[in-house]
Amino acid sequence: MGTLFSFQDYGALLGLVVNSLIAAVLLGIVGGLVGVFVQVRDMQFAVHGISELSFAGAAGALLLGVNVALGSIVGSLIAGGLIGLLGVRARDRNSVIGVLMPFGLGLGVLFLALYQGRAANKFGLLTGQIVAVDTVQLGWLAGVAVVVLAGMAVIWRPLMFVSADPEVAVARGVPAGALSIAFALLLALAGALAVQVVGALLVLSLLVTPAAAALRVTASPVLAPLLSVTFAVVSAVGGILLALGSSVPISPFVTTISFAIYLVCRLASRRRFGALRGRAAPAVAAVPDPDRGRAVLADGAA
Repeated sequence: MGTLFSFQDYGALLGLVVNSLIAAVLLGIVGGLVGVFVQVRDMQFAVHGISELSFAGAAGALLLGVNVALGSIVGSLIAGGLIGLLGVRARDRNSVIGVLMPFGLGLGVLFLALYQGRAANKFGLLTGQIVAVDTVQLGWLAGVAVVVLAGMAVIWRPLMFVSADPEVAVARGVPAGALSIAFALLLALAGALAVQVVGALLVLSLLVTPAAAALRVTASPVLAPLLSVTFAVVSAVGGILLALGSSVPISPFVTTISFAIYLVCRLASRRRFGALRGRAAPAVAAVPDPDRGRAVLADGAA
């Protein structure tokens, strides 16, 4: 353990990752909120597809010597736009994502193979770097976070309604198609934000796992997003703080913390359901589905 971790001069090193910590908090807030809809809309596969195009965009920017964050955002928006336009239905969406993923990954690998710079830059795009966020990138990331949060604030209620009960929502005149495209673009921006912190391979750990954990223990339209944000922030910030004292990249720490939180929530959910099985039938029926939480979330959206 002594060779893996070394906390000598930890205070001085901490000053080097202030920007990364701020970026991690922003990512936790954005990822936690967006992740709730990723779970409710069954778009976990879409997160991975977007991350591959984001990786390709970042790798292309690295090859051209331009802003990597901007390249990542451009790649994500292309993926999000295609998913939103071509994949309104879940079956069509998965087909589109299945086509985009190998293309984006292959394109990114090609760009990295052509890049002649530092190997650490290549590796960081895949697994993240704790000192990779400079002041310019932080400005980009903060701007993206503001856009995503503002967009989610505008579409939150109708999107939750159409996600929880699409047929009734459409019957009431909710523009399901437009909301799907808007959310796909916001998800793309959130994915680009995540790639800058944890790398393209492990974006799921911040855009999927925290929300999945939160919906294991509650389906409250207020508590679920709050817990999801808390879990995502703890995972991202905790991962950076641990990685700072280690030679290991940030990603294993972020994913381990995130997974540990999910396991705790899953165990808590099992104990809760086990206790409720012995009660009256109406009480059991009122408990929301731990994987989706659609029944109770819909009450807050209608």
